[in-house]
Amino acid sequence: MMSNIVNDLVEKYIRDVLPNQNGLLKEMEEYADTNHVPIVQPEVAKLLEVLMKIHNPKKILEVGTAIGYSALILSFASRESHITTIERRTDRIDTAKEYIKRAARMDSIEILEGNAEEILLTLENKYDVIFLDAAKGQYMNFLSSSIEKLNSGGILISDNVLYKGMIASNEYVIRRKKTIVKRMRSYIDYIMNHKDLTTSLIPIGDGVAISYKK
Repeated sequence: MMSNIVNDLVEKYIRDVLPNQNGLLKEMEEYADTNHVPIVQPEVAKLLEVLMKIHNPKKILEVGTAIGYSALILSFASRESHITTIERRTDRIDTAKEYIKRAARMDSIEILEGNAEEILLTLENKYDVIFLDAAKGQYMNFLSSSIEKLNSGGILISDNVLYKGMIASNEYVIRRKKTIVKRMRSYIDYIMNHKDLTTSLIPIGDGVAISYKK
């Protein structure tokens, strides 16, 4: 399904030129499509891969595991990293664990079950990369803890920040989504102007923000 973020022809072209995933990742994409599970879009997955290879992080935190697709993308791209990922839905955790086991990444990916806002407060580690890919209306609730847990020189990656173009223009806003749109606009304003962050908004997928912690 195309979005209002990029011209449909451009988006189709980008996806057509991307090499297709195969093996387990391809299977996961098909599972997500059949079961209506949100996972990162192909061009975002490739961006994550490139960023991990450039940054070479040792510790990664992900908020929003779903079935473990993006955790595996991050893990495959940064082989020496340890990933902590948070998910509140038990059924998705069970599916994610099965895929992670099949990928032989159980030693490098740890899933924490529960409410992300609460779990973030308990984490003692600091991270080189934090990837936010959970409930869009809750990003501001995760932000202060995420900035605190991010190492200086680290990267905060926020997915779905343009939300089918609704964030950019009221022309696209669906009435029942007004609260989420308002919250995401506040989130973007905050990270764009935060004294400790340098942030770029990228109009691919459903919109990605990349923030560098000074």
